[in-house]
Amino acid sequence: MREGYDVAQICLNGHVITSMAGHAPERMRNFCEECGAAAITECPSCDRSIPGYYLNSAAVGIGYAPPAYCGDCGTAFPWTERRLQAARDLTLEDERLSPEEKAQLTDSLPDLTHDTPQTAVATARVKRLLARAGTETAKGLRDVLVDVVSESVKKAIWGPVA
Repeated sequence: MREGYDVAQICLNGHVITSMAGHAPERMRNFCEECGAAAITECPSCDRSIPGYYLNSAAVGIGYAPPAYCGDCGTAFPWTERRLQAARDLTLEDERLSPEEKAQLTDSLPDLTHDTPQTAVATARVKRLLARAGTETAKGLRDVLVDVVSESVKKAIWGPVA
């Protein structure tokens, strides 16, 4: 078996159709069986293949998580953008937060999906604001963002996430 990445096919909402489209093309679908969204194998911005399962004869089969950003052009994949938009929309629905707090929270969301110096600031801000937000908003944001934020952000805001 050769080393390198296979190609992943992922729906626009982030459901993995297959992480081995090159080695198992029979698993590919035009649309997601979970949500009905179109499935893609390439970055919509630069047309490079979405990296799938890492092919290495020494590697034992471990889980595959779709990347949040394209490693070739740096653009957020559609599922990342859709999750961030859902998080913004959820925040705006919260009646317990002031307009200023809603703006702070929505402005901080993208920094949770990047590992930058601002991530720590955004994490602290989001954690503080979620404590003031309604339970539904806090739970909804966790559910929407858990797949696109880093492990350290998950632990800092929500503790161990199963």
